Amino acid sequence: MPVLVHPSGICESDQVGDGTRIWAFAHVLPGARIGRDCNICDGVFIENDVILGDEVTVKSGVQLWDGVRLGHKVFVGPNATFTNDEFPRSKRRKKPAETTVEDHVSIGANATILPGIRIGFGAMIGAGAVVLNDVPARAVVAGNPARVVGYAGAEGAVVTRCEPLTGGDLGARLVRLRKHGGERGRLLVAEHRDLPFVPKRLFLVDQVAHGTARGSHAHRACKQVLIAVAGELKVVVDDGKNACVTALNNPGLGLYIPPLVWSMQFGHTRDTVLLVLASEPYDREDYITDYAQFLQLIAHSSQSFAVAGE
Repeated sequence: MPVLVHPSGICESDQVGDGTRIWAFAHVLPGARIGRDCNICDGVFIENDVILGDEVTVKSGVQLWDGVRLGHKVFVGPNATFTNDEFPRSKRRKKPAETTVEDHVSIGANATILPGIRIGFGAMIGAGAVVLNDVPARAVVAGNPARVVGYAGAEGAVVTRCEPLTGGDLGARLVRLRKHGGERGRLLVAEHRDLPFVPKRLFLVDQVAHGTARGSHAHRACKQVLIAVAGELKVVVDDGKNACVTALNNPGLGLYIPPLVWSMQFGHTRDTVLLVLASEPYDREDYITDYAQFLQLIAHSSQSFAVAGE
């Protein structure tokens, strides 16, 4: 399908993909690049140094200023506001900050996006949220300032409910530490027979700011067990198709996370102390921090397994 421009719309760019529709009173400047099958609704303004991927929807009342980059299948709700200068002054122009919105992100109506941040793959920005910092892949954020409140599953459902894990869920499972107690206090023990691996590294995480997420990565080879030795937090496990959230609030229970499972922690209480047992020494190359790359790796892994099985 050719590009459709409403008689009352203005499109000065010749870099617009097939099937894109530009509706009444929208204005696209000459330098803008817009992908295929996009829907640019009434009253949208798109500046020169703006790039949109394929199948993007931009609802009415949105302005996309220089430096905005929207990936494929991004949804921008009515009157969402992007900014590109952290210290604006009239009549003084400087190079705009680049704001990146990765594939499959949804931005709610009236949200405000500050300049220079990255919104990760599949994230969901709540209506009216004021986004001051980078947003992890698939995180759901809301409020002013925006805080992580949940996780957007691969099928579009928002995953906020904590569920118990069984041995078959995503390869992750709960590990129970042996408990001894009496008048002298409680002793929690984990030996080799209690864990899925022999730990080669451990670290502690505490003092996480309210509404902040940690993790947001997978490992190629490293296995981990997460234990909340104090306080409470929520942990997401995601295999690229299914995701669930479980609460850790008992130092006698650990959450085992195998390789090639995406994980994110959020909802920390003020007194949370997280202990992580790892099967391997630290190796930066073992981390997968790009969710799109994670999906490619697990797809390749599944294909390789299927060929080997045949």
